Amino acid sequence: MNKRILSSCLVGMVVIAGLYIFMREPLDRFNPLIKEEYVYVQVQAEPEDDDGRYKYREQGVTETGETKKVVFSTSTRLDQGTFVKVLTKGTYSADYKLIKEDEMPTK
Repeated sequence: MNKRILSSCLVGMVVIAGLYIFMREPLDRFNPLIKEEYVYVQVQAEPEDDDGRYKYREQGVTETGETKKVVFSTSTRLDQGTFVKVLTKGTYSADYKLIKEDEMPTK
């Protein structure tokens, strides 16, 4: 009986860990414990193809000066050096807005 309970708990933990690893973005989107924040990015890298959209993986800075990796997609290709304000919630990127350089936070 104890082996069955232990193995069930172990299988459950593996399933939960797998869901968190492979479905982290949807989980972050609806998690009430994660707050939304803006990440300011200057586009540096070339975008990846994302089914007709352009996916960017960039390093940005929050309003408090903390660096954070952010992934967002756009319908148009952005030029290198473009400044973007991305609304994130964990690993989920909800929205983005093109901004001017003077709107970037100081580190």
